[in-house]
Amino acid sequence: MQKLVQIAKILSDVNRLKIIALMQREKELCVCEICDTLVLSQPLVSRHLKLMREGELVQTEQSGKWMIYSLTQNKILNCLLEDLQEEFETLPKVVACSRC
Repeated sequence: MQKLVQIAKILSDVNRLKIIALMQREKELCVCEICDTLVLSQPLVSRHLKLMREGELVQTEQSGKWMIYSLTQNKILNCLLEDLQEEFETLPKVVACSRC
């Protein structure tokens, strides 16, 4: 039950939902791509990603000095992503990171 509560709290923020939708659409993103695309500060995005990692909704992979984020396989998240499919089109095009 605690895991479900944690996931519900994570999904209760519109910016985290946008990050999840972007990851679903793009498959992998670095922090700077998320920041530039959604026009959010790096500390804010990092906090969101930390919560999502703790809730086991995202996973990381080291690529040089950059951390790449992608979604994990999660039944609850998969149900949500089906409902978010229409929202993917309203998200801005990803601003490619020149540093990655």
